[in-house]
Amino acid sequence: MNELTSLKQLPQTNLFHKGDVFVLFGELFGRGYATGLVDQARQAGMEIVGITVGRRDDDNALRPLNAEELAAAEANLGGRIINVPLMAGFDLDAPAGEPTPTELLNRMTLKTWEQDKLDWAHIEKCRAIGTERFRKAVAEVMAELEDIVGEGRNVLFAHTMAGGIPRAKVFMVIANRIYKGRDDRFMSSQTLLDSDLGKLIMQNFDEVSANTFGHLIEGSAALRARVEAAGGQVRYTAYGYHGTEILIDGRYQWQTYTNYTQGYAKMRLERIARAAWEQGVKATVYNCPEIRTNSTDVFAGVELPLISLLEALKKEGGGAWAEAQWQACRALLSEGVALEDVLQKLAAFHGSEVMQAYRDFAAWPMPNSPAQADLQIGTSEEIVQLHEDRGALITDLLSALVVEATGALIFRESAAPAGPVLWLNHDIVARQLNALHA
Repeated sequence: MNELTSLKQLPQTNLFHKGDVFVLFGELFGRGYATGLVDQARQAGMEIVGITVGRRDDDNALRPLNAEELAAAEANLGGRIINVPLMAGFDLDAPAGEPTPTELLNRMTLKTWEQDKLDWAHIEKCRAIGTERFRKAVAEVMAELEDIVGEGRNVLFAHTMAGGIPRAKVFMVIANRIYKGRDDRFMSSQTLLDSDLGKLIMQNFDEVSANTFGHLIEGSAALRARVEAAGGQVRYTAYGYHGTEILIDGRYQWQTYTNYTQGYAKMRLERIARAAWEQGVKATVYNCPEIRTNSTDVFAGVELPLISLLEALKKEGGGAWAEAQWQACRALLSEGVALEDVLQKLAAFHGSEVMQAYRDFAAWPMPNSPAQADLQIGTSEEIVQLHEDRGALITDLLSALVVEATGALIFRESAAPAGPVLWLNHDIVARQLNALHA
């Protein structure tokens, strides 16, 4: 996939109103993109319905939420939760009496994992069990939704499932070295992908981040047909990542975080949206900019492109409000540190020969390298150290702004989406923020 299709105009169409139904296909957690979209649905007066991934007992048995957990989840969402466990992935599934993939991974050690082999016939059985479990749960969820979605109601499905890292001790150490390791602690991401451990993880990423979108679209076919036959509309959104165009040397250029191992699953997610679109289903993957979340904090340096949003706010017609964001960011830095110092470090980072080599859209996602890891992680640490408080960073403030903007863009664009895969780059994000706060 060598074509970058960017959203260039602020969406003007409005489809969803009071009484329509917003379905969050994934559990709502803090510091994530989904909060911006949920806020938009709430402001529009939609009925908000969520699902749960369920919880695991001590013996790893999957169960629904108990009364206390359900009450907390519904309060957090601001709507009702369909209490059917929709845990994605197959890392904890296996035929009765046989080991799960996670148990097999936990037999690997730091000395042996590169050579250790897996029984792929057994893994395939585990995957089939996990897939069937998930699809049955989707059917249960849709049966409950049939009673919720009455005549004349439009439906917006928001897919938010992502991840799929098995809880294997050996991988936790490896991941820390791949995403945060420098010098002697550096580890090649390609070495992981070439191993059986990496291949299993990639399969689980596919199941969680991508295939669940397909199961949602397929599982809701009857509901979609009923709504559309009555004159209503159904839309599907999903969160992607495939790099972002940001201001570099005064013009918008594509760049990306390296190494984004989950990128292969995100491209699969894009293919699922394209296939659905060809069948007449309005399903769109929105490739969003880098932000800091609970899950992305494992990726050292992923937050760096965010800082360029400050310059985009001014370039895209920002006035007093944009200047206020600059001042708010200045206030987070240590005494004697200028915001321009931070921007200069960022410019040097993007302008380096090392990072320019990674701005190859067609080759995405590229493996990491010692020089890239050293520069990326080092620059991230240097910028963090320029702050007054490590717990209050410029990138925290800017992440919240991106969540606000993407929520509004996705909600409004989904009324009449331009295509199955759209990039929300810094230009349109800045324009949306400036419009919201004009």
